[in-house]
Amino acid sequence: MLERFTHDLDVYSIDEAFLTVDRRTAADPEAMARLGRSIKDELHRLIGVPVCVGIAETRTLAKLANRAAKKVPAFDGVCVWPATRESWRRQLMERLPVSEVWGIASRLERRLAGYGVTSVWDLATVDAAQIRKWFNVVVQRTALELRGVAVIGPEEDRTGKKDQLIVSRSFSEKVTTVAGMRQALSIYAQQAATRLVKHSQVARSLTAFAGTSHWHEQKHYPSVRLRLPFPTADPVELTRAAHQLLPQIQDGTRYARAGLMLTDLLPADTHLSLELFRASHEDASIATLIDAVQKKTGGRELIGLGYGGIRPGPSWTMKRDMLTPRATTHWAELATVRA
Repeated sequence: MLERFTHDLDVYSIDEAFLTVDRRTAADPEAMARLGRSIKDELHRLIGVPVCVGIAETRTLAKLANRAAKKVPAFDGVCVWPATRESWRRQLMERLPVSEVWGIASRLERRLAGYGVTSVWDLATVDAAQIRKWFNVVVQRTALELRGVAVIGPEEDRTGKKDQLIVSRSFSEKVTTVAGMRQALSIYAQQAATRLVKHSQVARSLTAFAGTSHWHEQKHYPSVRLRLPFPTADPVELTRAAHQLLPQIQDGTRYARAGLMLTDLLPADTHLSLELFRASHEDASIATLIDAVQKKTGGRELIGLGYGGIRPGPSWTMKRDMLTPRATTHWAELATVRA
């Protein structure tokens, strides 16, 4: 639907997208307001999904404008940031805590507060070079974006935000055996490999962890951190590394959670190992193949790699009995109307 309104659509998440418009339209606030209204109305009319639209010179400001569109009734769901009064924008940014900025989490908020940066306005007006000295280029880019300098694009916002990748779930049924944990880690390694390939990244370090419930009398939180032999997104190598946690797993212990964290991520096309140092299966694109088969067959549970493909599938997967039917995207779940 959104592709009708732009030549450049970036689907950022399941419920969020960035649209880039031509310069002529962008220079006309009234035209931008009409565009935002059309997007909002058409999505509601044709799909039934209510949305808010934030329009600005940069992605970070567009996120801020989107928040205003949601919270301020006068905007009626569409906020064109450049069309608002400068005094109003300043008052809003002075009132909002810095945690309202895209990419500023609670830990970073506390660190910023140590330097006297507590509001969105503080971050927008602080010296960009000083921010780079205190933190890193990612926070510096955020500060520049708040000033209207577009420095985050489709690739930067992903690689900047995703300096680590975590695949972790709480089990619906406790895992009590080494075999069960082996299967869980295998499935997570396969999922992590698929996500790395999707974002054209490779990882140099892997951390595998598991844990019992914090409220259970028997507490056990094993973990292991490994430096991978070479930067990789291969599910075989990631599975092999994840299984290094298994010697710490105790049969009979009721584990409530497990997961993998991949760090030291690099762009895949800028770090190519010599053939001598790569595993023989590294170039087989196994993660891409498995993902393609799963998409074509319609389910993750139909195929897997190694222990991750053992059938019947695991009994500990997340409970989904109460999911709302996906009436707008799945034929089998269309709403039924009875007279």
